[in-house]
Amino acid sequence: MKNLQHMLNDIDMEVYLTRHFINKKVLDDRVMAAMKKVPRQAFLPADLRYCAYENSPVPIGSGQTISQPYMVALMSDLLSTKPSDVILEIGTGSGYQSAILSQLVQQVYSMEIIENLVTTASRRLDELGYNNIDIRQGDGYFGWPEHAPYDGIIVTAAAPHIPQPLIDQLAEGARLIIPVGLPYSYQELMVVEKKAHAEIETRKILGVSFVPLTGRH
Repeated sequence: MKNLQHMLNDIDMEVYLTRHFINKKVLDDRVMAAMKKVPRQAFLPADLRYCAYENSPVPIGSGQTISQPYMVALMSDLLSTKPSDVILEIGTGSGYQSAILSQLVQQVYSMEIIENLVTTASRRLDELGYNNIDIRQGDGYFGWPEHAPYDGIIVTAAAPHIPQPLIDQLAEGARLIIPVGLPYSYQELMVVEKKAHAEIETRKILGVSFVPLTGRH
């Protein structure tokens, strides 16, 4: 059974193996410190906690998963956050990605479409003392416009295309990190950056496999 240090070593190895795709040899120290601090086992069902530090996704019920640690770290790194940032997360799931982000920024707003995951993630994050995360149930495709513009948006499920409402809710200079592609088919992790005068620049990072974004879209 792997421990936390094994997981951190596995992330470093994945970064090395994908360095030509992600254009970096190491991830931000702040991101790796957050990965070290947040207890991944606390976000898993009790009967699956033995695999908490495996570098792989793990089922959490309702057809959803907690993402691979490398992918959580990479997406957090690609956001290029500052401590004063306000971030929107689409797809709360277990709350693990939310907890990682909470260590990096001032405020995290997170949306989840599945009601029981909203309930369990909210309770878990409260019990663990993460007090800069607000979660609400809703269709993340349309974002959370009340708190926009955001200093970054991260989507933890694959969308068939980049949602325009999320682009609209980005602050100038901010990034949207999102897997794009059809369910159970080829998907690509993408960085979408809003430049001056609302100009949009997109960059493909690498092939990924995420559960699909669900909702009215």
